[in-house]
Amino acid sequence: MPTPIPTRRDATVEPVSDNEADLSSQPGGRDLMKVPLVAKIMRSRWYPGILQVPVAAIFGLVAYQLLAGPATAQRNAGTALMWVLWWPVLPITFVVVGRLWCAVCPFGAISDVVQKWVGVNRPVPRFLKRYGLWIIDAQFLAITWSDHVWGIVESPWGSGVLLLLLTTGVIISGAFFQKRTFCRYLCFLGGLCSNYSRSSVVGLRADTSICATCTAKAACFNGTPTQAGCPMFNFPRTMDTSANCTLCSNCIKACPNDAIQLTTRKPMSELWFLGKPKVEESFLAMAIMGIVLIQNITMLTVWQDLLSWIERTIGITSYPVIFTVAFVVAVSIPVALLALAARIAAASNLETTLMNFARFGYALIPLDIAAHVAHNLFHLLAEGSLVFSTVASLFGAAPVSAATALASPSTILSLQLLVLALGVAGSAYTIRRISHRRYGSAARRRSTTVPFMVLLGVLSVLNVYLFLLPMAHRM
Repeated sequence: MPTPIPTRRDATVEPVSDNEADLSSQPGGRDLMKVPLVAKIMRSRWYPGILQVPVAAIFGLVAYQLLAGPATAQRNAGTALMWVLWWPVLPITFVVVGRLWCAVCPFGAISDVVQKWVGVNRPVPRFLKRYGLWIIDAQFLAITWSDHVWGIVESPWGSGVLLLLLTTGVIISGAFFQKRTFCRYLCFLGGLCSNYSRSSVVGLRADTSICATCTAKAACFNGTPTQAGCPMFNFPRTMDTSANCTLCSNCIKACPNDAIQLTTRKPMSELWFLGKPKVEESFLAMAIMGIVLIQNITMLTVWQDLLSWIERTIGITSYPVIFTVAFVVAVSIPVALLALAARIAAASNLETTLMNFARFGYALIPLDIAAHVAHNLFHLLAEGSLVFSTVASLFGAAPVSAATALASPSTILSLQLLVLALGVAGSAYTIRRISHRRYGSAARRRSTTVPFMVLLGVLSVLNVYLFLLPMAHRM
């Protein structure tokens, strides 16, 4: 039985200023569907399946190596492929092609197979729709905490168990609920994807002038007898964000009117055109900033000295206790600073502190991405040769050598600072664009922009300082 057509009002924003603010919808750039090769690929019955097959094969190799391969991370190909290569490269793909990874992710394919054979297709529970993002936030924090307390990254077995737990969640979700409920409402990586993909340079949207006369009964959402609809519960006609679009092209293939466009756009532009900002998404952006801070701190060569000082000073020798306190503080600092800036801005822009927190949390996503990428550049470039040596060892090559770096420390630092500079510039520009788009009064724009620019400066200086300190390898 087809899923009912979703009904929701198009997102609108009401200016809270003395003069009418710029509240026009996000402009689109070049429609890539007019490029014959792109159109052919997106409409092909082989897409995205032709990409899912090799990704699934690599996923199987990684899982096998993690669970049955060498117990030492430095000699395990699964660990190297997962944490040294895939994890650092992934955030970069979000900026370039949005959530395309989710279209080829093995978890999505597993969910589809389970649903086809044993799924009962129950509607998504209301509490998941309402609290799914908070559950994702909690998962992200819990997994990061677990990594440092139980050493998931350094333990191939621990990483393998994490994959098994996620696979179990995918299977259970696919067996009970419609479409890709797990990917949309429960996947912690999906939450990261959704935040970061808002900065992507491509976006899928529908031509609403064509949709207005459509008689196909929302085929893009519901599907047709020969083509599945959107697996992520998106209705292209009213979609105003790329957060939950995986570019799977189901809607393109199902639409009989060629109304779906794949357009280029300015990087980060979606962040200042958002009509309905969400507190939980801004919280996740700040939590990730805190996670990057604690990841950097625990990789510093002075971290062990700090642990020793804490033990001598207050007598606590339990690492889980010490790290938990440090983790809570690190995550709380960006959240608290954003709340403080929001409170200051709320005193003059006539919006609540909560709304300022939600709206301008998105402006920090470019810095978020930059800090995340800069941190992972260390793993990729300082430990990258492990990918080659461990994979080669599967084919009988000599054991891994002691040298793991692909670039010198000075080169890595230069690239990290360059990436951070781009993130700072992106966030500064986004803060300005949100303020100018939202508020018509120059005074109100200024009083709103200043506290968030100060916040950006504090977080930027903190990140730069930590990256300038010597770091130790984790693998």
